[in-house]
Amino acid sequence: MNTDDQDFPLTAARFPASIFCMKKNELKQQVAAAIQACLDKKAEELSVLEMEKGSGAFTDYFVLCSGTNPRQVQAIADEVELRLKAAGLRPTQVEGYKQAEWILVDYVDFVVHVFSEKARKFYDLERLWKTARRLEPSDLKAKAKARSSVAKKSLTPRKRVAASLRRKEA
Repeated sequence: MNTDDQDFPLTAARFPASIFCMKKNELKQQVAAAIQACLDKKAEELSVLEMEKGSGAFTDYFVLCSGTNPRQVQAIADEVELRLKAAGLRPTQVEGYKQAEWILVDYVDFVVHVFSEKARKFYDLERLWKTARRLEPSDLKAKAKARSSVAKKSLTPRKRVAASLRRKEA
């Protein structure tokens, strides 16, 4: 084994394309879970930006929303963390929680930005990242649901019961 293989063991040549597609589908489901957490806490002005590959962006998606007061801003960020923690995903960084003007919850592949109304207008990330593709929250949720229903149809009744039991145990 040469040095390059030791330093960079995760290369596309070593994994089939289906693994990378699975990761993208999983990422969309995680973003959809974050969106639902925001909506459940009555977040306002929710928008999703899909970042372009060549734009210099450090992530794939931005989820942006606003709260009407500091307690709601914190509650939205808390709910996002709780939902994704239940799915086995923890943020690498959370910034701005105490001030509750702009809370940034970083999951590497996507970042959730929870703003106060004033900070949202001031920073205007949608304008800064105007080349990003705007998605509707339903775009991600509909695709995730469609995939799960297709997967359920392809399972035999016995496998569906086994999958249901595994979900309950987790």
